[in-house]
Amino acid sequence: MSDQAKDERAPSEAEAAEANVERTEGSIDGDYEALVRLLKENEELKDRALRVAAEMENLRRRTARDVHDARTYAVANFARDMLSVSDNLRRALDAIPAEAKASGDAGFKALIEGVDLTERAMLSALERHGVKKLAPEGEKFDPNFHQAMFEVPNPDVPANTVVQVVQPGYSIGERVLRPAMVGVAKGGPKIAADAPVEPGPVNEQAEKDA
Repeated sequence: MSDQAKDERAPSEAEAAEANVERTEGSIDGDYEALVRLLKENEELKDRALRVAAEMENLRRRTARDVHDARTYAVANFARDMLSVSDNLRRALDAIPAEAKASGDAGFKALIEGVDLTERAMLSALERHGVKKLAPEGEKFDPNFHQAMFEVPNPDVPANTVVQVVQPGYSIGERVLRPAMVGVAKGGPKIAADAPVEPGPVNEQAEKDA
């Protein structure tokens, strides 16, 4: 082979080598870009999965809370209606004159005992369903549970102390079915300020009246 032929072939081999290097570099660059893209997609998928998991946990908690509230407050409206019946039974008992109670009439006495038993049985049934009676005499007035009807001047009792319960209140769970109607002391020493009071139960009746 002539020297001239060799000289002509040499540049071709160099060009081939250079082209091979360029292809290799291009392949590496392409692989790197693909790797970066896959890592980014992986991070996005992980972030999406975490958000979905958080949303599912929040949904689970809300569902559990809704189920709990449904079980606790399902009888709220019925219980509120039954309180009116209980009040009427109590008014009937309170309206009986003392001399009539002391008359010794067996039939009348049995009637009184029957009405009293009915009232106690109704309140007991409501209590089994989470209804609690609020009779706060002697306690500090709390607007979350009590409704002040009047003030009683009494310097011997700390101001804002409940000194008379006109009508007992009732609560169910963390909600107030009916606030206790009370009279509070006025003019006595101030009650020492306590730590900040946590929000009280929801007064459903007050919200409806608003």
